[in-house]
Amino acid sequence: MASRSRTRVYNSWWSYRADCWSRLEEAVNRVVVAQRRDSPIDGLVEPIMEQCTALVPIEQFWAFPGPELFARVQELAASADYPRLLHLVASINRALVTESYRHGSMALRDNQEASEDDLPELEHSDSDRPYFEVLVVDTLTPEQEHDLREEMRSWRRADDKFVYELVVVGSGPEALVAMRLNANIQACVIRRRFSHGSLHDLTDLDEFIDPDLSAELADHTPDERAQILARRMARERPEVDLYLMTEVGVEEMAGRLSHHFRRVFHAREGSLDLHQSILAGVMHRYRTPFFDALRAYAHRPTGAFHALPISQGKSIVGTHWIRDMVGFYGLDIFLAETSATGGGLDSLLEPTGPLRDAQDCAAETFGSRQTFFVTNGTSTANKIVAQALVGPGDIVLVDRNCHQSHHYGLMLAGAQVSYLDAYPLNEFAMYGAVPIREIKQRLLDLRAAGKLDRVRLLMLTNCTFDGVVYDVGRVMEECLAIKPDLVFLWDEAWWAFARFHPIYRPRTGMRAARTLVEKLRTPEYRAAYEEWDQTERSDRELVEDRLMPDPDTTRVRVYSTQSTHKTLTSLRQGSMIHVHDQDFAQKSREAFHEAYMAHTSTSPNYQILASLDLGRRQAALEGFELVQRQLESAMRLRDAIDNHPLLSKYMHCLSTAEMIPDEYRESHLAHPLRSGLHNMIRAWSTDEFVMDPTRISLYIGLTGIDGATFKQAELMDRFNIQINKTSRNTVLFMTNIGTSRSSVAYLIEVLVSIVREIDERKSEASRAETIVFERAVARLTNAAAPLPDFSGFHEAFRDPSEHPTPEGDVRRAFFLSYDDTNCEYLLQAEAEAKLAAGGTIVSATYVTPYPPGFPVLVPGQVFSTAILEYMGALDTPEVHGYNPVVGYRVYTDAAVEIAMADRARLYAGSEQ
Repeated sequence: MASRSRTRVYNSWWSYRADCWSRLEEAVNRVVVAQRRDSPIDGLVEPIMEQCTALVPIEQFWAFPGPELFARVQELAASADYPRLLHLVASINRALVTESYRHGSMALRDNQEASEDDLPELEHSDSDRPYFEVLVVDTLTPEQEHDLREEMRSWRRADDKFVYELVVVGSGPEALVAMRLNANIQACVIRRRFSHGSLHDLTDLDEFIDPDLSAELADHTPDERAQILARRMARERPEVDLYLMTEVGVEEMAGRLSHHFRRVFHAREGSLDLHQSILAGVMHRYRTPFFDALRAYAHRPTGAFHALPISQGKSIVGTHWIRDMVGFYGLDIFLAETSATGGGLDSLLEPTGPLRDAQDCAAETFGSRQTFFVTNGTSTANKIVAQALVGPGDIVLVDRNCHQSHHYGLMLAGAQVSYLDAYPLNEFAMYGAVPIREIKQRLLDLRAAGKLDRVRLLMLTNCTFDGVVYDVGRVMEECLAIKPDLVFLWDEAWWAFARFHPIYRPRTGMRAARTLVEKLRTPEYRAAYEEWDQTERSDRELVEDRLMPDPDTTRVRVYSTQSTHKTLTSLRQGSMIHVHDQDFAQKSREAFHEAYMAHTSTSPNYQILASLDLGRRQAALEGFELVQRQLESAMRLRDAIDNHPLLSKYMHCLSTAEMIPDEYRESHLAHPLRSGLHNMIRAWSTDEFVMDPTRISLYIGLTGIDGATFKQAELMDRFNIQINKTSRNTVLFMTNIGTSRSSVAYLIEVLVSIVREIDERKSEASRAETIVFERAVARLTNAAAPLPDFSGFHEAFRDPSEHPTPEGDVRRAFFLSYDDTNCEYLLQAEAEAKLAAGGTIVSATYVTPYPPGFPVLVPGQVFSTAILEYMGALDTPEVHGYNPVVGYRVYTDAAVEIAMADRARLYAGSEQ
């Protein structure tokens, strides 16, 4: 298995398995060709046996080709019957590559001594029914296993919506390995007689074995073992349906059945109910209430005496001039266009039918208590949540480097905004995330100032654009220990896919919220908290220590906004709001409804809503597989770049250690995933921040080409490769669930082509050209001016207090600029001179350089020397809110005096 050593840690066994079958076919073919030419086959046989041996530990975890066919492969290889072996292996490999095994079956014939033509073939079916696999955990003989498969096949009917095959393992550890390896598994049947220890040698699969599971199972009764295994499997793959089959005490067992099981069956009463339940369970996730309703509506004849002439294609079908519109888009998209909210459809603003059902399905899939569809992006989703939870004067803690929708949403809500600073990565001109120490210190400062009761919400981006991921559970626990009713908004616009991977999932807002609620209810936690709470701690100690929230007063109130269209499947602008708020019904429902009404169109696009319904179905049924492949693609890309002799001269993929300082990595692992899956799990369990491996920040400083130019002139204009974000010396590549191995290969080909040209120009350059190149490299490899922290609001926009804290009134600062006489413009040099003379400059607008894409200045913020130095050193061509011809838009000194007077009146009114 030496050939596997480099890739095994990436959890890419299915691609390794596919490669083994392809290599096996090639090896057998070489022998057959040699035999036909009467050439010696010395040295050609060994690769056949190597590939067969490599497949032994993993084939048991897939239903195709299955144990009987794989045993036949081994027999033919051992007997050196290479022509028949080639025929069989080629058939299997072809079925795996084309996935045609999903639409047919392959079985051994009775006469295994017959001619080559009598070897098994794949019997194709015209059925396009979706295929999945069912894991059975039980200790069975080969004969019993064969009989079980035949029994379950016997219940198939032509009108079944799906078709499935069985994967049978005999132990709990093997069952967990199967769940981690085989993405086809959609249901699992646990029987009482499974073994607590593995029945096979799983040495080569040690990355996927839970070392504690076997010992844990050994100390319990069969019924208890089933419950333990169910809990572990539900944690690993919560979407998979679990069933229990038992021979004794089925009624008693049903009464104390773990909530993880859908049903319990008596083993002696046949398998028909089990078969039907398996199909019904998958159908529960497969159904798409709104898409089905819209499709049915689209094929009904209607008479439209209402808005929307395009409804059902009426204004297009008979046209003479825009027929190409139907040709390009297809007719169905117009048949589904309607402004109706009845007749089997539903209203997004007040859903009571299929839209409500679709949102309920999404809540189940994403692990929330409520889910709401949004048809104009996560920008609007963020504004909805902000307006629903925040009122004028409420204090909100927010990462200064968050998406602009948070800034505008808080401005509209009238919040007192307290900006938090993320740690800077000056070398790469990007920000990381906000350390927990800074969040706790800000909360403690507000408590000391007597303002903690006004603190309403904490807004953070998880994960950041560049892939830095928070320990969501820890942030919420420690903040709730200081303010037990704090509400959290996790902007997961770029992380909707994380729910569907077992390592990613615990760091998502919804899963962390559920885990925290369950944790606070346990007697073990209560006992630990009471012991912890006996020690008095100073504010300084509270900042440094790990804090525990009070289980009696803590309310878990969590919101996540996700761009389904960015990382899962949806039409553009399709987003979701997920809610896990213990006080939603009592405190937020009405306000949320009003905010939703305020920001949601009364004419939402039904195609977007239907695509959200379908994207949810896909995530529920194959999200695990797609995300695993996405992760695998990312690691292949990283390896291909960093191990390439030419590419590695000019560029490299930034590591976790380069993106996250060591002080935030308790594991101290520089490359968690590359050092083994167990190490990745350890890092993601302990480190304050981790890196999402699917985000590849490529450092290109040694090419002498800045990020913006590399993106536009090289990648997009020349090779049509689309990327989004750059910094002065990096470009960001993001793999997604649609990334293929071919697209990764194409990107590598393009990068090699670019670098080869650079290398050739460098080798042939004149002395003058060499100097120019070296200066460009020096400019990009030496850090520019440090990224500035938030300089603070001017006191005119801050609440006067005996104990001042840094929050500011962004709305008042924003609307003051609507009177143009309050504003003036200062060029960079003029601003520098005014600061040097001791003057004060207050920004009247948002100033956002791209990259990094976050506001350096917000309305009401004072200029600082650090900000001007940073802006002066910028070499990025795009800065929103700054016109280099006229300069910065700032408030006049007179306008600032007016704002000070307004503040005095406002404060006097509040005092009265």
